Amino acid sequence: MDEDLRERLRAAAASHRPDRARMLARVERGMAQEPPARPARPPRTPMPWLRVVGATAAVCGVLTAGAFAVTSTAGREQPAGGQRVAAEPSTSASATPPPGRGGVLPAEDGPLTSKGSLNPDSNDYWAQSEVTVTTARTLSTLTVELRIALNGGVNSTGSWRSLPEKDFVVSAREEDGHLVYRWTLKQGRSVPAGTHTFAGQYNHAEGTRDIGRDDYTARGRAAGELTSVGGDFGTGR
Repeated sequence: MDEDLRERLRAAAASHRPDRARMLARVERGMAQEPPARPARPPRTPMPWLRVVGATAAVCGVLTAGAFAVTSTAGREQPAGGQRVAAEPSTSASATPPPGRGGVLPAEDGPLTSKGSLNPDSNDYWAQSEVTVTTARTLSTLTVELRIALNGGVNSTGSWRSLPEKDFVVSAREEDGHLVYRWTLKQGRSVPAGTHTFAGQYNHAEGTRDIGRDDYTARGRAAGELTSVGGDFGTGR
């Protein structure tokens, strides 16, 4: 570029005066105009695999609810009207222990009846347990067993029976945690029809003694028929 051209450019730049008012007016017009509205964004459409997962979950929920309903009602019959019928507990003859020591014996069997009681003269240191046996027929055999649990310092102080002493073999010994009184009719002797008493006496620790584990049995034969009875002594002292 020659010197002459440069000089002319400098002169033109120096002489230029920008129209400030016109420029401000153009800026104000531009600011007054609203910006064009943006187009609304369309809603997102779930991806295909998400739609498949949601449908599968819904089907699984329905199947689970149906399975629960079937399971909760299985094996339970619903009668008309929607009422439920409670099942009766099953019973079995094997649930009843056989007669004998520790088992369940009736208070009456054939011609023989019995009762256990605590003598009213028993006190806080001493007691007398009594077995009353009533037979409607003559007995050719009879064994009465009175069992006193060895709790509360129990020790024997004697025994008696209303039948003749010579007709019985009598013993008192500790067996299986009990003080056992036993009266056995001698061979060739008999027990007449009527009511007969067998009693065992014992000391115990001061106070009320628990007799819940005390019991008795009586076994005999009348006219060739075996009979057995037994029981306890209630909740006396």
